[in-house]
Amino acid sequence: MTDAVSWWWVRHGPTHANTMVGWRDLPADLSDRAALAWLSGALPADAALVSSDLIRAVATADAVEAGRTRLPHQSALREFDFGDWDGLHWQAVSDRDPELSRAFWEDPGDHVAPNGESWNQLAARVAGAVDRINRAGHRHVVAVAHFGVILTQIARAGSMTPYIALGHKIDTLSVTRLDWDGREWAIRFINQTPTQTD
Repeated sequence: MTDAVSWWWVRHGPTHANTMVGWRDLPADLSDRAALAWLSGALPADAALVSSDLIRAVATADAVEAGRTRLPHQSALREFDFGDWDGLHWQAVSDRDPELSRAFWEDPGDHVAPNGESWNQLAARVAGAVDRINRAGHRHVVAVAHFGVILTQIARAGSMTPYIALGHKIDTLSVTRLDWDGREWAIRFINQTPTQTD
């Protein structure tokens, strides 16, 4: 049995992009020093810190490192691979692939973005990384990642459908805590920010 681990999922800082952003390596705006100070203070000081290898996540992790033990960046914690949709505005995606783009969000699971991946593929790669880190013996893990990544783990912890999970709001620089007791997952809170808790 794996020892208990608390996961503190942090969504990276904002990119201000008005298009779909998956594996495109856009930087984060980390100019909100008050939000970053709140975020670092909300996280356990003795946690291991891991991030996606995309620069918006790495830079956000750098900003809240504060002496925490840094683990190697994980490509498995990248956002959805949106493939041919990456960089397109939502309306352009809808115009290009009307049926597929609707099914991708309304019936998430096996629907694959063109030359990208599905919800199920994303969920499987993220779960694999989480399970590996769970076996490493850390009591707390802070993971700086992305909207889709965090939602797959909310779905896993809450035994909910992907569609229901997609209804959760995950703000930039927010914290979501999911606890693993060695046998099952539990949701402690979702999308905690300086001004709101869910």
